[in-house]
Amino acid sequence: MACSSCFLLIVAILALVSCQAVASDPSPLQDFCVADNSSRVLVNGFVCKDPKVVTAEDFFLAAKLDMPRDTKMSKVGSNVTLINVMKLPGLNTLGISLARIDYAPLGENPPHTHPRATEILTVLEGTLYVGFVTSNTDNKLFSKVLNKGVVFVFPQGLIHFHFNPNPYKPAVAMAALSSQKSGAITIANTVFGSKPMISDDELAKAFQVERKTIDWFQAQFWAENHN
Repeated sequence: MACSSCFLLIVAILALVSCQAVASDPSPLQDFCVADNSSRVLVNGFVCKDPKVVTAEDFFLAAKLDMPRDTKMSKVGSNVTLINVMKLPGLNTLGISLARIDYAPLGENPPHTHPRATEILTVLEGTLYVGFVTSNTDNKLFSKVLNKGVVFVFPQGLIHFHFNPNPYKPAVAMAALSSQKSGAITIANTVFGSKPMISDDELAKAFQVERKTIDWFQAQFWAENHN
């Protein structure tokens, strides 16, 4: 019986470790694995380019992150410049990416989640009101007003937001994400702008509003603010 109990304990531990491993980006088994975006082989991540043809250019991107981005064309008043494995092949398997976020006065990066990454954000210019909400059933809001040089962390998968409360001055922030391709699910875009649309009867019931209110929301143009 003792041996049987030990075996079950070992199996349980291995299962837990496996779940933790699956929940993160693929770990590198060599110095680097530059993404071969021309490969048609489908894997979790990207196939490695032959190391013999890898150059410094695979780890370099003239992203001009020091330059302000245009926020005037955004309905939410923000512009997210994302640097991930799709733009920088050398990030493949390294579990990290970067974003510059520009906010117009009263602009926001609306409520969204990153299904594959924790985010750490620092304000470079201006002021931001930020926060995240915990999962059901508590749905507790953790929020802070951030000034220049301050850092805030958003746990992986939780709904969070950034808002510039200043009606006169823009703001700029930089975010690091713990995934080569974190993904972003903007809540309003997903719920009201899905293709095909979610039934308005279902959403009216879920939000406890009249169906015409849902129809109005679904008729809006839910623009993307990520580039």
